[in-house]
Amino acid sequence: MRESVQAEVQMSFLVSEELAFRIQVELHYETEDPYAVRMTFHLPGDAPVTWTFGRELLLDGINVPSGDGDVHIAPTAPEDLSDVHITLQVGDDHALFRVSAAPLVAFLDRTDRLVPLGQEQVAGDFEGSLEKELGRILAEENAG
Repeated sequence: MRESVQAEVQMSFLVSEELAFRIQVELHYETEDPYAVRMTFHLPGDAPVTWTFGRELLLDGINVPSGDGDVHIAPTAPEDLSDVHITLQVGDDHALFRVSAAPLVAFLDRTDRLVPLGQEQVAGDFEGSLEKELGRILAEENAG
C-alpha cells in the first residue's frame, strides 16, 4: 500500500538582502521512495518547480549545515531551533529560501511515523522506485 505525508509551508524567497517575498511550498513524502522528500515551490508567474533530495539531508540541515551538491540546508542560528536556510543551485544560479524549522520538524516527525529513520530499506521498494524514476527521466529527455 502506498502511503504518503504532505504538508504546505510558507517560505521566504530571499531575492537579495533588500527583497524577499513569501511563497507556498508543498512538502511530500512517499513510502514508495522512503529516502526522499520532495519540495514543490510555487513562484509567482512561473510553473511550479519540484526538487527531490534526501530526507536525512533535511533532518540534518535543521541542526547543522548540510549538503554537498545542489541542495544546501543550514540553521540560521545554530544555537537554537528557529529558522532554516535552504539553498538550491543549478550551475552558477542559486535560490535562497528561509523557513521556520517548526513545520519542517513536524513534517519529518510524520514521515518518521510512516517509515522510521534507518528502516527505509525494509519499507520501500528502492529498486523498483529507482527503475521507475530512471524510466521517467529518460522518457522526458527523449520527448524534449
